[in-house]
Amino acid sequence: MNSTLLLCLPHAGAGPSFFLPWKSLAPAGLDIAPAALPGREERFTEPPLDRVAQAVEDLLPWVREQAAGYDRVALFGHGLGAVLAFEVAGRLAGEPTIPLRGLFLSGSAGPASRDRLDAAGLPDAEFMDRVEQALGYRHPALDNPVLRERLLPTLRADHAMHERYRPSARGRLRVPITAIRGADDQLIAADRLAEWRDCTTGDFQLACLPGGHMYLLDFPAALLGLIDSRLRGAVRSVR
Repeated sequence: MNSTLLLCLPHAGAGPSFFLPWKSLAPAGLDIAPAALPGREERFTEPPLDRVAQAVEDLLPWVREQAAGYDRVALFGHGLGAVLAFEVAGRLAGEPTIPLRGLFLSGSAGPASRDRLDAAGLPDAEFMDRVEQALGYRHPALDNPVLRERLLPTLRADHAMHERYRPSARGRLRVPITAIRGADDQLIAADRLAEWRDCTTGDFQLACLPGGHMYLLDFPAALLGLIDSRLRGAVRSVR
């Protein structure tokens, strides 16, 4: 297949619908596939996961199914999604049948960082305030009592997953990594984003786009253009 598949892994509290608008915004030849983890949207009735290892095991069959028939595959993740993308990529390193060409890690410090929000165990009101203050963003569903009751367990489990995360003991990846942040991000500084450099023996680039920590809400087309440009460069380099 001539297109490149971009597998999009969710940030805390997000479901696959977050990425659906990207399908119409993506440049020609870039196919978008959003992941659905337990506890959200079509998998709402399943208990949310609170361990990265559990989430990776859940994602791998979906990744293999989605990647079938593609000559080029890439992973994108923001925040918690960056950690998930990194760990999935580590597992795929032993599967040469999946042609992973790029890893796009957004809004997250490197995997060895221990600087987490430490919010998952707080009472509901404090938890929501801590998350909103840190991210500079409030999930719209939190303002609806019915939706808030449904979302909070998943959002809390996602933050627990991120706070408990410790990187797998493996060597560096070989896949190119592009680490991305918003220029006004108050949560993830450029030097912390650059920690991903130590995770690959392949090409590494830092990228900055307009906006804060949740820049991808306001500038998705710019982000997709950046991803597409990097992937096209990777294709040229392997020819």
